[in-house]
Amino acid sequence: MPSIAFIHTVPALIETFKPLVERGLPDWDRFNIADESLLQHTIRDGALSKNTMRRLGLYVFSAIDAGADAIVVTCSSLGEAVDSIRPFSTVPLFRIDSGMALAAVEAATRIGVLATLPTTLGPTSRLIEKTATDLNKNCTVVERLCSGAFARLQHGDRPGHDELIVAGVQDLAASVEIIVLAQASMANALSSLPESKKSVAVLTSPQLGMAYVAKQLSLT
Repeated sequence: MPSIAFIHTVPALIETFKPLVERGLPDWDRFNIADESLLQHTIRDGALSKNTMRRLGLYVFSAIDAGADAIVVTCSSLGEAVDSIRPFSTVPLFRIDSGMALAAVEAATRIGVLATLPTTLGPTSRLIEKTATDLNKNCTVVERLCSGAFARLQHGDRPGHDELIVAGVQDLAASVEIIVLAQASMANALSSLPESKKSVAVLTSPQLGMAYVAKQLSLT
């Protein structure tokens, strides 16, 4: 039975991805590597540092040594490091937001990107722009930062975190055709937003990301 490894910077996401793997890759085993410091240091440094990239690489190669046949990095702030490491990986290596970026570019030309961290806003926007270029589409990206939301989540205030995200979605919806939530940790916030108040589609990375991973693995 093949095995898929997940590298997390938010340990709570382990439970988020468990049912997605069971549905999308029922014949695969899974294991998790979690290190909050990768994201903490990126936030501290204000950007993805070479040291953090090197440490992520060590986790990727450790997962391969542990028997992983595929690897998913669930932190969007580390996405560009994943792209740099991929040529050296001997197994398929995915960033969780690839499926979401592809779905957004296929569906719209004016795309809103909502994030709770500035270190995620740039990488997600650049991924969407690259995806649009690859598909020969002319897309405009509109960025919004939910300031203070991530700090609330870190302090255990999930309702406060979700409230800021919902407000950000409603504000951004007036100027875009579709919205992507840049971080997997933002996905649950939508449960507090009634369908009747969603004037545009809002995409999240866990489900779309795993659907993309499953499709790519079925082709290998």
